[in-house]
Amino acid sequence: MRVGVVQLCSSDDPAANLPVTSALIQQAIEDGADFITTPEVTNIVSTSRKHQRDVLCHMENDPTLAALRAQAAQNGVWILIGSLALKTDDADGRFANRSILVDPQGAIRAQYDKIHMFDVAVSAQETYAESSGYRPGDQPVVADMGAYHLGMTICYDLRFSALYRDLAQAGATVISVPAAMSPITGPAHIETLLRARAIETGCYVISPAQAGHHAIAHGRARETWGHSMAIDPWGQVIDRLQDEIGFFCFDLDPCAVEQARSKIPVLKNERSYKQPKAV
Repeated sequence: MRVGVVQLCSSDDPAANLPVTSALIQQAIEDGADFITTPEVTNIVSTSRKHQRDVLCHMENDPTLAALRAQAAQNGVWILIGSLALKTDDADGRFANRSILVDPQGAIRAQYDKIHMFDVAVSAQETYAESSGYRPGDQPVVADMGAYHLGMTICYDLRFSALYRDLAQAGATVISVPAAMSPITGPAHIETLLRARAIETGCYVISPAQAGHHAIAHGRARETWGHSMAIDPWGQVIDRLQDEIGFFCFDLDPCAVEQARSKIPVLKNERSYKQPKAV
């Protein structure tokens, strides 16, 4: 399987973002990709909850999802929409941050709602309260893609290693980490964490990212770090982008997961244990 990793700089206008996303996906397809991945919040990067309420849709009516499903079917490829910001029917009006896997027939094969909300104060200038606008999910997902099994995560999930071990124990051989990383935490931590998750699980780890200064017409400005990456099951970086809009492609090695896990069989060696005791 050949994977395309797309890096975007989405604005707060979903209609303007869609043609850019579709064009990059098509370029990756022309480069031989049969599994294309896009970043977190592919359809919109926005800091205004009011603007989001005005322009977001429920999943069944979302134009980005409909268009990318059609593109997958037309080209006979898998597309992982890293995530879409979507309306829900929750009483509190919060949105879903939902990763969606589309199969080569254009059907939705799996979906995953981000579990860990980015509620942090990195600095006085860099504060986030994702849970104020998005409701967290509670169900990890491993999707059957035939020769590979995809564990689905999103961005801040990366810091919670137990989730990745659980996905690997449930059969994941590839794990997706679509992202919109802070420009402060990105360079400090993200490559280390991506490589660690691959080493700990013996999985491929694929992280398509948002990058750059986003065109925001409503709310405060937003910048993301970029540096989309693919990591092999031994923890080595296969390829990466910097801060440009674009894509790269790489080939999955069907033997790499088994080879890494046979050398360091952490999943087989893992044991249950008691809770830590304070003394």
